[in-house]
Amino acid sequence: MTPTTPAATRAYRRLSVEERRVQLLDAALSLFAHRAPEEVSFDDVAEAAGVSRPLVYRYFPGGKQQLYEAALRSAADELELCFAEPQTGPLTRRLCRVLDRYLAFVDQHDAGFSALLQGGSVAETSRTTAIVDEVRRAAAEQILVHLAVPEPGVRLRMMVRTWITAVEAASLIWLDEEKQPPVRELRDWLVDHFVALLTATAATDPQTAAAAKAALALETADGPVGILARRVIPIVSEAAHLL
Repeated sequence: MTPTTPAATRAYRRLSVEERRVQLLDAALSLFAHRAPEEVSFDDVAEAAGVSRPLVYRYFPGGKQQLYEAALRSAADELELCFAEPQTGPLTRRLCRVLDRYLAFVDQHDAGFSALLQGGSVAETSRTTAIVDEVRRAAAEQILVHLAVPEPGVRLRMMVRTWITAVEAASLIWLDEEKQPPVRELRDWLVDHFVALLTATAATDPQTAAAAKAALALETADGPVGILARRVIPIVSEAAHLL
């Protein structure tokens, strides 16, 4: 008689309700990351998770729309965490770490980033749009916290929200351009973009000017602001001579 191996006799560990739900959401996110929601079936999710189709229905009786919204909520929670960063050190260094996490998420979800967070799907509803908007608002609030402005005015809020929109758009274009330029160059360019928006807004808004002055005081000569200044000043000086 052939002896039974430990692997064969190992007891099957039943997952808790929450563990099983997380497993199904992970499987769904993996599929939604590369295919539009309408192209993913419950059979696909069941196969990816290694479970039966009825089990998927048991956890998401509202059908694929409920599963999609739950997966989107999970992705949104992960994206919101990307913007959580300790308020220490130069602002641009903090932004670099935030963008490293954000762009890693975009890279991981690849072509499905648009379907997950930008709509363009028949699965899009007012609820999915609200989830995406919540991510944008949370990201903007985090950036305002780093600027240390307790009651930001309309121009500063507009500047920050404009930058968040630019980050989203650049991420989508980056995917469309086959992830070129290299992700580190994209990150550095987005940080430069933030500094440019901040200083341009500071030129006409006293509140932004005060926030910019406080933030830039923590920057170093070898940091992003110092490098950007050395690149831009000659261009600006040459243009000034033509006025």
